[in-house]
Amino acid sequence: MNARDLRRVLPGVLISIVLLVVVFSFVDFDFREILDTLLNADVRLIFGGIVFFFISLFARAVGWRILLLEQASFSRVFYTVNEGYLLNNILPFRLGEIARALIMSGTTSLGFWQVLSTIVIERAFDLILAAGILLATIPFVFQVEWAVQAAVVVLAVVVLGLVFLYLLAKNRERALSFYDRICARWQVFSRLGRERIESFFTGLAALTDASRFIRALGWMALVWGLTLVEYYLILLAFDPEAEFVWAAFSLGLLALGVAVPSAPGSLGVYEASLVGALLVFGVDPAIALAYAITTHFLFVFLTGVIGFYALLRDGLSIGRIYQQARSEIEQGPALD
Repeated sequence: MNARDLRRVLPGVLISIVLLVVVFSFVDFDFREILDTLLNADVRLIFGGIVFFFISLFARAVGWRILLLEQASFSRVFYTVNEGYLLNNILPFRLGEIARALIMSGTTSLGFWQVLSTIVIERAFDLILAAGILLATIPFVFQVEWAVQAAVVVLAVVVLGLVFLYLLAKNRERALSFYDRICARWQVFSRLGRERIESFFTGLAALTDASRFIRALGWMALVWGLTLVEYYLILLAFDPEAEFVWAAFSLGLLALGVAVPSAPGSLGVYEASLVGALLVFGVDPAIALAYAITTHFLFVFLTGVIGFYALLRDGLSIGRIYQQARSEIEQGPALD
């Protein structure tokens, strides 16, 4: 990583450090208290949560494969999802999504920009569902007007974005013609390449197919339903009196919170989001932090193991993928 990369990643790292300091200062606990909380958790419920987590990974792979028009095998999609998670957790700038598109395009006949557009749709589904969960829990939470505003803004922006992408896909030839006119006037836009624009539009096909759109959205909704159960079971492992709405509100807030720039793996932002959400319900701070540490560790560890195996299986190295992903952002080399 060169000096320019360090300058770019520094703001996110500083935000993570500040949030970690705030969390640890606010919680005001000693190490033994947290350790006791972790050791006294109901392991059976945690394992139950892990089961639902794995099922949600399979469901996500099915949903993404639908967006890819079934042009990749299920195993290929499943492994690539986890490779993306692994790389997001260790690479700066959240390059995991770019890397996911690179890996999929490098191991199938799909083009990089075509794959990338399906990832954009998938992430839009995530934000819509997360904002919906957060809004649904608001009636059970008091004095969180800021959460309502944040969820509504995110929901509105994402829906408008999907509508815009739908219009591009529906009016593909007009959009390409407009791009040609732009390139004729400003040559700098021609660097992107017409073929890449066409490939990107190809990946938006699911938006113009009502059946495919509904199926993909349905599988993504199942992912979030399974994740809700996972988070609730693990919360019960630490607090037997926890209510389902606590897990729902904290998960919705977490999904929006991790959008904030941070160190790789959303370190600090993840913990601050979950702890802050649970404190609204009067959960003991030590329990809230132990819960946040556990869920974060499980996600990073489990996806890391699968992702690392998948990288070895594909003969790929993290360093090589990082260089390719960074090059794609800065220079846009031909990958199709």
